[in-house]
Order: sequence, then C-alpha cells, then structure tokens
Amino acid sequence: MLERDFKAANNRMVDYLVNVGTLRSNRVIEAFRNINRADFVVDRYSKNIYEDYPLSIGNGQTISQPRTVAMMLEMLSPNEADKILDIGSGSGWTTALLAYIVGESGSVVGVERVGELVKFGNTNLKKYKFKNAKIVEAGDELGIPDEEFDRILVSAAAAELPYELIEQLRVGGKLIIPIRSSIFEIIKKEDGSFDANEHYGFTFVPLIY
Repeated sequence: MLERDFKAANNRMVDYLVNVGTLRSNRVIEAFRNINRADFVVDRYSKNIYEDYPLSIGNGQTISQPRTVAMMLEMLSPNEADKILDIGSGSGWTTALLAYIVGESGSVVGVERVGELVKFGNTNLKKYKFKNAKIVEAGDELGIPDEEFDRILVSAAAAELPYELIEQLRVGGKLIIPIRSSIFEIIKKEDGSFDANEHYGFTFVPLIY
C-alpha cells in the first residue's frame, strides 16, 4: 500500500465518523484527517486498521475503537494552546491527535504505565515531529501531581472517580474518564467542586495505578 492509499483509507474512516455524527467540530476532524491511525498500530499493513473496533498493541493493551476516541475528544473539547494530560496513552494516537489540536502554543503529556508502550508511543510521535508532546512512564501516583491542566483525558476504566485528577484540573477545566462501564464528563468549578455528566455503555481496559 502506498502512502496515498493510507491517507485515502484514513479519510474514509473519518468520513464514516462524521456521517454517523460522532465527529462534529472542525478542529477535531482536521486532527483525525492529519494524524493517520496506521502510524499507531503494531502492523500498519493489517487490513483492519481503519475498522471501527479496538486493536491489540501488545502487553494486554489496545488502541481504542475510532468511534470511542472521536466521542471522547469531542467531549473533551480541547482548544488551541491548552495544556493537556493524556492518561493511558498507549500507542500515542490520542496524544498525537491532541498535540495537533492544541498546536505549538499548547502542550500534551501522555502517561503510560507499560514501559514498552512508552517507547512505542514516543517512537510514533516522532513520525510527526511534534515539539509540544511527549509520553512519560507513570509513577506511583495517578497523573502528574503538583501540575494543573486545562484538560485531562483518561483512556482506561477506573473503579471509582479518582479525586486526585480533579485536583490536577484548573478551574473550568474538563476531565473525561471511563468509570466502570460509563464515560464521565467532569468540569471543575471555582469552589473546587465539579459538575458531572454520565454516558453509559462502554468497555475499556482497567485503570491500574
């Protein structure tokens, strides 16, 4: 397959996500068109790269279903110049999509607990020469304590809401996190409390920390 064929196939995937109503905002659509899913899978010549289901990336982890990633990024509503934390970055696909969206004036830090995937994800990011994105290995605490972010995306399911992530959100910031079989949109308020909106019926690998 030639590079133009990969681009055409990726665009067909994006067209599908737009047609089913999952992708809606121009900046997110543009990111999906410019960041090719094939650059973040184990075998870019596999026939099922652009199908709407998750794929294994080894170590018991997956690159998420395109429709789920699109939905979560639309929920996250990232903006240019945002500082974003991407927890469970895996192969780096979401990290790259977010890096494209926030642009050079923003920054994205991916956090991944599997050392081999930290290397894999960073290798994939280098394909796009991002200066505003990196993936680091997870420490003993969830997220990056003592830092604040405009947006936090979690791509693994927690058993309950980790309040330490809310502490890492700036006022008005948004956290998107799967909890059990739902995805929650959480917005931090000025008094430190938060509003939450629940979306039912999802399956993710477990969040371990």
